[in-house]
Order: sequence, then structure tokens, then C-alpha cells
Amino acid sequence: MGLYFAIPLVLFIIVLLWIVPVGLWLQAIFSIGGGHITIFNLVGMRFRRVPPSIIVNGLIASNKAGIEGVSSSDLEVHYMAGGDVNKVVDALIAASKAGLDLTFSIATAIDLAGRDVLSAVQTSVYPKVIDAPVDGKLSAVAKDGIEVRAKARVTVRTDIPNLVGGATEDTIIARVGEGIVSAIGSKETYEAVLENPDSISKAVLDKGLNQGTAFEILSIDIADIDVGKNIGAQLQADQAEADLRVAQAKAETRRAMAVALEQEMKAKVVEAESEVPKAMAYAFREGNLGVLDYYKLNNIASDTSMRESIAGTSEKEDNSEE
Repeated sequence: MGLYFAIPLVLFIIVLLWIVPVGLWLQAIFSIGGGHITIFNLVGMRFRRVPPSIIVNGLIASNKAGIEGVSSSDLEVHYMAGGDVNKVVDALIAASKAGLDLTFSIATAIDLAGRDVLSAVQTSVYPKVIDAPVDGKLSAVAKDGIEVRAKARVTVRTDIPNLVGGATEDTIIARVGEGIVSAIGSKETYEAVLENPDSISKAVLDKGLNQGTAFEILSIDIADIDVGKNIGAQLQADQAEADLRVAQAKAETRRAMAVALEQEMKAKVVEAESEVPKAMAYAFREGNLGVLDYYKLNNIASDTSMRESIAGTSEKEDNSEE
């Protein structure tokens, strides 16, 4: 019979210890004192489905690091809102050790906004380098038409006050690329770019490209630069070819018009020749043309045709002798 009573008793004690985390309570008392968290707070966390260990460990870590203004209720609210309590506490400790002004409210806002608050603090302490562009090189053309390809390295650090709502690294890369293309395009020759590449980086840096972003640009350095194609000459060649095609099209139009005009004139001659027999018949009827006159006209026409034939034959002979 004693066994039947012992098993339920053991189960009851296990459930009671799970509901009432005495170990965590004692850990909190010996670490930060009993005024920060009570046994009833821990029991309430169980019923609210908040892991007491996360809250207690976060509270102990922040208290030992000397961070003020962090309570168990604040950590619990942040956890229930879907935040990462451990990252927020680690970020607050890292910011405190680095001398950064990061409050608990700002840290939780950054975390709930979907940003990695611990990585943001680390980037503020240790700036990171971003390649612009990430792959390949930027292509720009100087005023003399020569293509210049360049790659820049941008050193940035996190601007914590502007992290919530600030633009990401992609915006920095796009703005730096646009600035480099504009700066190269303003140079008279590609040689000026090659001789003084730091003038490109200075011109881009002076534009304040970090405005509205979550980063502060510390420096922009031209890592690699080389000469590409002669874009100006290629464009001129393409324009000349286009002009040639236009001129050929216009000449073909004029030739077609001349052929059409020639055909039209021939048609008029044929039409006029067709009126000759009618005029001769009318002249016969009216008595203005006699039979002898008609024969004379035929003789003249035959004589003219013979002369033209002879003249053509003699010209051919002369050409063959030459």
C-alpha cells in the first residue's frame, strides 16, 4: 500500500517543483538579491508560458554588468512580444562595455523590428567593409569617351539611433555606385581618373550618402580601377554607319523617283506617237495631206533611220579599233 501512495506523492513533488522553480528563485536571490524577483513571479511565468530560466539568466547578466532600468517584467514583455531576450541582454552588455549609448527600449525596438541588435552593436564597435559592387566592377565613361571600370570598398559602422527604419547595405552599395559613375563621368579624360583615383572617393564621400540609412560611412576607397573600351569611338562609328544607311536610303528614293519619272516620260512619248496616225487620217480626210506627201514622209523617215544605223555602225567600228 505504501508504494501506491509514494508514486503519486513523487509525481506531485515533481510537478510542484516544475511549477515552482525553487532552484531559479534561489539562484536569483544569491545572485541579485530577493528584491528583483519573487517566487510568485516565477510561478506566474509558468502559467504565462514564459521560460523562467531565460528571464532569470537575463536579469542576472544585466544586473552583474551594471545595466540599470531592466526588470523581470520588461524582459517578460519582450519575450511575449516575440523578441530575443538573450540577444537584447548581450547587446546591452556589449554596448555598455564599449561606451555606446544604447537603452533597453531602443534595443528591444531594434530586435522587434527584425534587425540583429547584437550584430549592430558589434558593427558599431568594429566597422565592416562592404564591396561596391558586390560582384564585378562599376562601368563609367569619362568625357573623352573612354570607359573606366572601378571597384570600391566602403567602410561603415552601424548608426544605432537610425537603425530602426534606416536603409540597409543595398542602399549604401547603390548610392556609392551611382556616385562613382557620376564622379568619373565629370572628368575630362580617363587619364585624370587613373592619375588621381582618390579624388573620386572624396567626391563620393562628400555627397553624404549615408543619410537615411542605418550606417555611417567612414571611408570610401577605390580598390581596383582599369581602362575599358573606347565607348566614344564606338558610338561615333555606330552613328556614321547609321548616317550611311540613311544616305543610301535617300539615294535609293531619288533613284526610284528618277526611274518613275523616266517611265512616265516614255509613256507620254508613246501616247503622243499614238496620236500621229489619227492626225494623218484626219489630214487625208480634210485634204490637207496628199498621197505624194505621205510617201515623201515615209522616205524621209527611212532615210533618217538608215543614217542613224550607219552612224551607229561606224561608232562601233571606231571603238573596236581603239
